[in-house]
Amino acid sequence: MGDRRREPPGGISIDDQQRRLNADIKVPRVRLVDADGEQVGIVPLAQALRRAREQELDLVEVAPQADPPVCRIMDWGKAKYEDEQKQKEARKRQSQISVKEIKMRPKISDNDYHTKSGHVRRFLNDGAKVRASIMFRGREMTHTELGLRLLDRLADDMSELATVEAAPKVDGRNMVMVLAPLKQRQRAEENEES
Repeated sequence: MGDRRREPPGGISIDDQQRRLNADIKVPRVRLVDADGEQVGIVPLAQALRRAREQELDLVEVAPQADPPVCRIMDWGKAKYEDEQKQKEARKRQSQISVKEIKMRPKISDNDYHTKSGHVRRFLNDGAKVRASIMFRGREMTHTELGLRLLDRLADDMSELATVEAAPKVDGRNMVMVLAPLKQRQRAEENEES
């Protein structure tokens, strides 16, 4: 089956594939589409090139697989620029969620805990997910409830900023929990209510 591409509302699809322009088109006849989008019909290549030159535009092959190939008269540089701007805008709107990791030990001191929870708070405010892990060594593995208590404490402390996306679970010698930030809208609603 052939390569099918979606065409944007403007008419043509501009993809990474190099389009043939003007003198690079090597077929005797083309189906011509004018700059206004009107179908002119099947014309000799020389006539299509002449029409494009008269309008100071380019002749661009938009459907090379058709018989005869479909060519359109357009400002190629402008079309390429507009497509790049659309792609740039789409990348801006795309949200990227990063995952930060914080590591603790089950016998962490209060000062160290407050420092680590401050980092977690900052990460959540920046919109990142946080993977909190408790590392157990030696006989500490027999007291995983200490790690569970620590992760529950962290989840309670961060309840106004985040939800628990993945509940605490033991993974080898570590206990892991993932916190996901609340949506900005939810936070704004909660602040209005209180």
